[in-house]
Amino acid sequence: MKDDINGGGFVFDCRGILNPGRIESMKSKTGRDKEVIDYLEQQTKMPEFLHSVFDVVDITVEDYIKRGFESLYVNFGCTGGQHRSVYAADEMARHLKNKFKVNIELNHWVQDEKNWRNDVEHS
Repeated sequence: MKDDINGGGFVFDCRGILNPGRIESMKSKTGRDKEVIDYLEQQTKMPEFLHSVFDVVDITVEDYIKRGFESLYVNFGCTGGQHRSVYAADEMARHLKNKFKVNIELNHWVQDEKNWRNDVEHS
């Protein structure tokens, strides 16, 4: 959705999901690395969490589109902004783009600050 001054949005806390950053082999990786993605999808409640988050956000997106609003912020946080929130934000962006065909602006503040790769396509 295009940026404007509407200011509506959500903040979702991913700290309730097991943290791959506590596993030695994943400490230096991000939510875009296959090992982390596999862990989050197969060994945590992340899929159930995102299913619920998608349901909540979809209700608002549908309503915003009908009402002509052009922006909605959806934020995810976790302990370090490296694993869980990165994965969740990427999945949300992919979900919204595929379901609603809206424009997405995706920012990973911690990744950007640390110059980690930030190049996943959302198709």
